[in-house]
Amino acid sequence: MTELTDITGPATPADPVAFPQDRTCPYHPPTGYAPLREARPLARVTLYDGREVWMVTGHAIARALLADPRLSSDRRRGEFPLLSPRFEGVRDRRVALLGQDDPEHQRQRRMMIPSFTLKRAGGLRPAIQRIVDGLLDTMIEQGPPAELVSAFALPVPSMVICDVLGVPYADHEFFEEQSRRLLRGPTAADSQGARDRLEEYLGGLVDAKARQSGPGDGVLDELVHQQLSQGTLERADVVSLAVILLVAGHETTANMISLGTFTLLQNPGRLAELRADPALLPAAVEELMRMLSIADGLARVALQDIEIDGTTIRAGEGVFFATSVINRDPGQYDDPDALDFHRPTRHHVAFGFGIHQCLGQNLARAELEIALGTLLTRLPGLRLAAPAEEIPFKPGDTIQGMLELPVTW
Repeated sequence: MTELTDITGPATPADPVAFPQDRTCPYHPPTGYAPLREARPLARVTLYDGREVWMVTGHAIARALLADPRLSSDRRRGEFPLLSPRFEGVRDRRVALLGQDDPEHQRQRRMMIPSFTLKRAGGLRPAIQRIVDGLLDTMIEQGPPAELVSAFALPVPSMVICDVLGVPYADHEFFEEQSRRLLRGPTAADSQGARDRLEEYLGGLVDAKARQSGPGDGVLDELVHQQLSQGTLERADVVSLAVILLVAGHETTANMISLGTFTLLQNPGRLAELRADPALLPAAVEELMRMLSIADGLARVALQDIEIDGTTIRAGEGVFFATSVINRDPGQYDDPDALDFHRPTRHHVAFGFGIHQCLGQNLARAELEIALGTLLTRLPGLRLAAPAEEIPFKPGDTIQGMLELPVTW
């Protein structure tokens, strides 16, 4: 294994830190990552199978490496590092966008960009507001207490992404369960089976749309009646795009809504500040994304030797990006562990960086601003309905968020 040499700043930990680890507090990095925070900007970590890989922990180097074409996102490469053994079952599956390198990635992304522009997201705001209001109407009518994940945080983005893609929301329980099994199933067979079922379901939907005389209003309809019919995309490519857009489109935002709400309720001073000045909402959303860093562990594999900051990352070595540590780099952010709505945060890497920066970030921002802003406005007495330390949250080897969030008002 390559050893760190002449690295700028504190030396790497003598013993590699295990990665990933579970958080002790759902909105702070695991306490076991303390050596990584001290060893910025690069360190070695050990994965579940004993393999040692590089961990990027410094903000400037993270942005440089995330934009470096010598790092591959193609998880079908044999040396690509995996966070958990469950992903061995889907290693050989094509993953649109996130699992593609240029030029194929660029070709797919160019097709999708018009559907996720700032203007397109802005045009969806009235529909998002109606969805949020409808769910809150039901919660208020039923009265407190409520379980916020199932009643609000999950259905908001599920309903939105179904509307955007042209997927029947009537099937939401099915695809939400398959998404959960894909990302958090206990075995490789769970993940593989979930991926099979999602592909079968979405493949049938693609075929049904192809038989229609004209396109509907969703992104899948556009892909089927433009790219697929013209031969610029194969059916398997459309299905793969549908899987990643459907899963990522509701999983990430649902976790941000639940964990963002929990974090605000645990920081009453910042919550009061936000209630007093709703104009802070966009900045609050950015700061929550920086602080929470729910996608903690972006993975790459080096295609060539890379010299950076006095260190050589060898071809074939795995590289992970600890976003929860990167987004708290004291060289980039003053008092990084504090929730501060007045800091400049647009350079955080919660959405990634470079060619793979999240395609749906404009939509995610719109959903978060509307969901959190409306929730706090309509339920001014919102508070936890159970002790914070008893509320379960997700383990470290998946997207971070709350498993349940009991609230009252």
